[in-house]
Amino acid sequence: MFDVRYASSNKDARSYDTARLREEYHISGLFKKDEIRLVYSHFDRIIAGSVCPAERELKLEAGKEIGAEYFLERRELGVINIGEKGVVSLDGKDYEMEPRDGLYVGKGTKDIVFKSIDKNKPAKFYINSAPAHKTYPTVKINISKANPVTLGSKEELNERTIYQYIHPNVCNSCQLSMGMTMLKEGSVWNTMPCHTHDRRMEVYLYFDMTDDALVFHMMGEPHETRHIIMRNEEAVISPPWSIHSGVGTQKYTFIWGMVGENQAFDDMDHIDNKDLI
Repeated sequence: MFDVRYASSNKDARSYDTARLREEYHISGLFKKDEIRLVYSHFDRIIAGSVCPAERELKLEAGKEIGAEYFLERRELGVINIGEKGVVSLDGKDYEMEPRDGLYVGKGTKDIVFKSIDKNKPAKFYINSAPAHKTYPTVKINISKANPVTLGSKEELNERTIYQYIHPNVCNSCQLSMGMTMLKEGSVWNTMPCHTHDRRMEVYLYFDMTDDALVFHMMGEPHETRHIIMRNEEAVISPPWSIHSGVGTQKYTFIWGMVGENQAFDDMDHIDNKDLI
């Protein structure tokens, strides 16, 4: 159930070839019908993955990797549906999830079941989970309830709206922050000029891409940059020491999830373009 990824040193990563970069940070094989696909990263112990119910309901259960009786015994959970209409059932209470709807699920929820309304048009639930020390209320977050932040410009090819779903301005959580960034037509860059945040790690899920579209995801230390080629509905782990930015062959959408020391969205160490190598 879990694909475990151990934390890697910034010094070691300087010597990685393409295959090793992808082995350590790239996440593929998501959103297969009637499957749960989870990656457990030792960077801040985030779990990222997909749940795609079609013919049957899928229940999120604990594995040996988290050493708990049930999945959210000591964790919190964020969910965003990038597919068709579905339902998330939490301890018997159903939450209908339209496309782009989000959900924060607090520590202590025992039974977590995912369903699709139409098996031929399944929901695609993308999830992030982080360790939690306190129980906060479960909150349904429609995209209309997310906090929108507009950034970028046409001249810089990075006009975009950041929808903050799990964020202090929207709902309480222990450490998980999660949201979705949508690029406008004609824009292809995200998070440029780039930054690091040594106090948090991050995972990106790229989607809304055609089969032949690509995103060149930039990573690595500012003076040791690398890239990983991303395709539709693939995710990538960004260590705290790494930049995380991307440029696509056409516009796209991505979901970001962060865990770590704080939830200050603007707590970033900005990198000037002239300092990138």
